Amino acid sequence: QVQLVESGGGLVQAGGSLRLSCVSSGNTFSIIRTEWYRQAPGKQRELVAGISTSGTTTYADSAKGRFTISRDTVKNTVYLQMNSLKPEDTAVYYCKAVKLGTDAWGQGTQVTVSS
Repeated sequence: QVQLVESGGGLVQAGGSLRLSCVSSGNTFSIIRTEWYRQAPGKQRELVAGISTSGTTTYADSAKGRFTISRDTVKNTVYLQMNSLKPEDTAVYYCKAVKLGTDAWGQGTQVTVSS
């Protein structure tokens, strides 16, 4: 079993920054890749960024150039640094662990960007 806990969300003005954290616990050795998703009201959940155990990163087009995903293997934490935030970035952000067996999700953290 893997447990994920997100934090770092909040209310920020457009153009501001936030750093989200996703702390994993349990059988973390089974994690192959960690991803950040977001879901805005009335919309489908979408992939924002991902990082593999080798450190390879991928980004959605909407995140490229503004968001940076990184990890601290000692702390079992994956970060999502979000800069130049826009109102359309408003959503609940979820962390997902892609792993052997069933993938794991966190409970989400709310990000609200005011114009």
